Amino acid sequence: MPDEIFANPKLAQIYDAFDGVRNDLDHYVAMVDEFAAKSVLDVGCGTGTLATILAANGVEVTGVDPAEASIAIARTKPGAERVNWIVGDVTSLPPGQVDLALMTGNVAQVFLTDDDWSANLVALRRALAPEAKLVFEVRDPSRRAWQEWNRDASYTKINVAGVGEVAGWVDLVEVSLPLVSFEHTYQFDDGTVVTSQSTLRFRERDEIEASLVKAGYGVLDIRDAPDRPGKEFVFVCGPVV
Repeated sequence: MPDEIFANPKLAQIYDAFDGVRNDLDHYVAMVDEFAAKSVLDVGCGTGTLATILAANGVEVTGVDPAEASIAIARTKPGAERVNWIVGDVTSLPPGQVDLALMTGNVAQVFLTDDDWSANLVALRRALAPEAKLVFEVRDPSRRAWQEWNRDASYTKINVAGVGEVAGWVDLVEVSLPLVSFEHTYQFDDGTVVTSQSTLRFRERDEIEASLVKAGYGVLDIRDAPDRPGKEFVFVCGPVV
């Protein structure tokens, strides 16, 4: 089940405002050109920011996400009619359809068990054309990003169009590596408070490489994330034919 931050319509409505400017997506847009991808699968597309950018560039895009509330927001964005939106996961996709599959943000870390991560990789491999690429990012566990997940560092108040003033922050709940749990809190100007708990899995680089090989991928490159240099790994891989 998707977290409340994505699945609750009240939170999905304010997600983009709190997510801010998505400069982290620029290098993914560039990689679509780098790999000459004509069709792209945006896994965990959320509110559709990347999918609609790519569609506006003339790319054939499928956005898949289990959170119906997030997809509902995505459908309201300019150019959304050019995207094939799917509420669900990659197991329902037809085989051999896309040139490039992307998992941005924290998507690759929401698969908490080895079985779930493996099943996702195998399903994605079936959806990729023979010469296609899979690209995703993960946080480097050694950088201990969760140390900054607290109210003092994250508190912000935003006037959200159509909603009003909303205060939001994040609190660390538990660190039990490789799992880290945290909670988002949003306080609306009518006094309503809505929370959403999330857990991410922090896998080591060699652990991810081994899981990709086991699922039938070759690791082509491991890059830095330009928006967060030294803090993330960006994996570029392709199915082994």
